[in-house]
Amino acid sequence: MTGRRLTSLLASVTAAAAGASLLTGCGVLPGATGGSREPVTVMTWAPDQTRATNMPGMPAMAQTFARWVNSQGGIDGHELRVLTCNEQNTPAGAAACARRAVREGAVAVVGSYSQNGRAFMAPLEAAGIPYIGGYGLTEDEFSSHLSYPVNGGLASLIAGHGMQLAEDCRRVSLVRPDTLAGDRLPRLLDAGLKKQSKRGAFDIPAVEDATEYTVQATRAREKAGTEDGCVAAVLGERTQTFFDSFRRLPEPVDGSGPNDGEGKSEGKGDGKGEGNGESEGSVRISSVLGSVGQPVIDRTGGARSPFEGAYVTGWYPDADDKSWEPMRKVIREHAFADNRVDPSDTGVQTTWIAYTVLKEVVESLDKDVVTARRIAEALDRGAQVDTGGLTPKLRWMYEDLLGAPDFPRIVNHEVTFQVVRKGRLVAQKPGFVDVGPTVTNRG
Repeated sequence: MTGRRLTSLLASVTAAAAGASLLTGCGVLPGATGGSREPVTVMTWAPDQTRATNMPGMPAMAQTFARWVNSQGGIDGHELRVLTCNEQNTPAGAAACARRAVREGAVAVVGSYSQNGRAFMAPLEAAGIPYIGGYGLTEDEFSSHLSYPVNGGLASLIAGHGMQLAEDCRRVSLVRPDTLAGDRLPRLLDAGLKKQSKRGAFDIPAVEDATEYTVQATRAREKAGTEDGCVAAVLGERTQTFFDSFRRLPEPVDGSGPNDGEGKSEGKGDGKGEGNGESEGSVRISSVLGSVGQPVIDRTGGARSPFEGAYVTGWYPDADDKSWEPMRKVIREHAFADNRVDPSDTGVQTTWIAYTVLKEVVESLDKDVVTARRIAEALDRGAQVDTGGLTPKLRWMYEDLLGAPDFPRIVNHEVTFQVVRKGRLVAQKPGFVDVGPTVTNRG
C-alpha cells in the first residue's frame, strides 16, 4: 500500500471513529481545544424514542454547532462542550436531565425541548442556570426569571394560527392534546379567530400518543362542516397520525357537514391561487410548525402529500429562505451526514438560534472563565442578539418583555404564515405578523 493511500485510509478511519463517539446519545462532546481559556459546558435535552413527540435533531444540532465553533477555535477562545440528555417526555426524565446539568457544571441549558417545565425549571433555578431558547411549550419557559426564550412559544403559534385561518374558515375544529398544556390552546386560537370577528373553534381533546384518531377526526369534520370548514390539528408528532385517520373517513353522503346554526359570519378570503388549503372536498386542513413541517410533508409524499394546500403558522421564515444559509453551511460541513440534523426541522432551527444567542453572549463577556451567573447577568443587562433575520433582534430587558398573562417572558411575538405548495412550505404572505396584542388580550 502506498504512503498516500495509507494516509487516506487512516484519515477516514479516524474521522469515522470521531463521528461515532460524537453522536452518542448522552455525554460530552470532545471537540477541538479552543485555547487557554476555560471550556464552556452546556446541556441540550430532548425526548427521543418515546411514544409521543420526539426531537432527536435538537441535541444533534447542538453537537454539530459545537464541532463547528471548536473547529474555529471555540467561542472567544473557549472550547464548547455539549452534554446531551434524553428527556423521555416525562417529568422524571426532565428533572433527571436538569439535575445532571447541575451536577456536571453546565453554565446554561440551550435549545432544548420539554413539556415538563415545572420538573426542570426548579433544579435550574436553584442552581442559577439560565435556560436559553427552549422550544416554547410550557408556561414556565415564559415566566421563570432564568428563562430566555427565542420565540413566542406555542401561545404565539396558536394565536397566530387563528388569525391565519380567520380569513377563509367559516367554522374551525381544533384537535389538541388532552393535557394541561393542551387545555390552554382553545382560548389562544379563539383570540386569533375573533380578532377578525369570527366565532370560536370547536374544541376536541385527544390522547397525545394514540395510534389512530377516527373518532376525533369524525367529530372534527362534523363540527367544521364541509363548506368553508377548517380542521386544525396540533398534536406534535401524532398530527400525521390524526390526518391519516382524517383522510380515511368516508365522504359525507350529501357532501356537506351538519349545520347547527352556529358560525354563519361572512368575510371569507377569495381562496384563489395555488395552495388554498382545501382537502377532503372543501375542508381546509391546517396546523402549526412543530406539528407539521417540511420533514413530515416529505415523508408523506411531497406534492402528493395529504398536507398539500394546508395552512401552517411558524415562528421563523420558511426553510428555503436565504436567512438559513449560514446554518445550512454548518450542517453540510459538520453534521457528518447525521440525518437527524434536518435544516427544515423547527427543533433544529430553534437550537441553531439558541446557540447563536449563547455564542454572542459568551463573546460579549470576554472572560477567561464563563459562569452561569455571568451569562444570566449579561442577558438581564441588555445583551442584544442579531439572528440574521431569522427573528427580530432579541433582548430580554424588562421593557422588552410582552408581559402577557401566563407568558410574561415573551420577547419575540412575531410569527409567519405559510402554506404547502407543490410539496414545499412557502410563505403565504411575506414577512412577520405581530401577534403580541392577540396573546395579551386573549379571552
